[in-house]
Amino acid sequence: MTRILLIGIAGQLGNELQHTLVPLGEVIAVDRQGLDLTQPDQIRQVIRDIKPNLIVNAAAYTAVDKAESEAELANTINGTAPTIMAETAQELGSGLIHVSTDYVFDGRKNTPYTETDTPNPLNAYGKSKLLGETGIQQACDRAVIIRTAWVYGVHGKGNFVKTMLRVGAQREELRVVVDQVGAPTWTGDLARAIAQLIPHLNSESVTGIYHYTNSGAISWYDFAVAIFEEARQLGFPLNVQQVVPINTSEYPIPTPRPAYTVLSSKKISAVLGIHPPHWRTALRQMLKQLYAHQ
Repeated sequence: MTRILLIGIAGQLGNELQHTLVPLGEVIAVDRQGLDLTQPDQIRQVIRDIKPNLIVNAAAYTAVDKAESEAELANTINGTAPTIMAETAQELGSGLIHVSTDYVFDGRKNTPYTETDTPNPLNAYGKSKLLGETGIQQACDRAVIIRTAWVYGVHGKGNFVKTMLRVGAQREELRVVVDQVGAPTWTGDLARAIAQLIPHLNSESVTGIYHYTNSGAISWYDFAVAIFEEARQLGFPLNVQQVVPINTSEYPIPTPRPAYTVLSSKKISAVLGIHPPHWRTALRQMLKQLYAHQ
């Protein structure tokens, strides 16, 4: 039986993966208490003790703004830790699936980014994730890096959908940026795609970088409007009456963000034989789940 080590179970993607990976083998899941990603020796020891056939790393430092003042910590969790996972996987002959981000790109394109486009991160978070990608590729022959974007889910602490529902219940007017475009990605679909990719790791030489998001492209403003439209139909308590589109320059954030980070999912779609569901379909499913959990 395949033994899978799932790292980052407490996060929104890790929580989903715990369910989707179960049919594939024995899943051993660890959270921050079970594995401190700032301790290289502990990472090596935990992996050596478990001896997994496959490591799935869903853990990350994701506080984009905070990373500017905590670059060393972000680099340790997003760069050094995944590299050590890759080195230890190589030592044991194991596979590794690691989740990365659209923020490795500078957003200056206006057509979807492919896996062969050259990364050029604008901020400390993106740079830390690129460090991890580079370290993994150099260290492990059986590694897959999946870049995704604008991730949200029922589980975990904060994401854009949950934030919009919270502030939309409190305020009548919201201002949301309209000049950043990407593809929202539901953890339910992303976790399923990762699970569907795993059998291919064993039967084919499926390694390297893949992009996966829900299909379609949208601004944060249009995503917010869609969230409120779908949430109202389900009966979520909302006070918001107006969503005002603003430019990034009008929104006081300390960290530069790429303007366009739509990722092409053609490569992974060809391997899996399926196209990612549209972002609006995914949003509707997530909100139904969230409403049922209330």
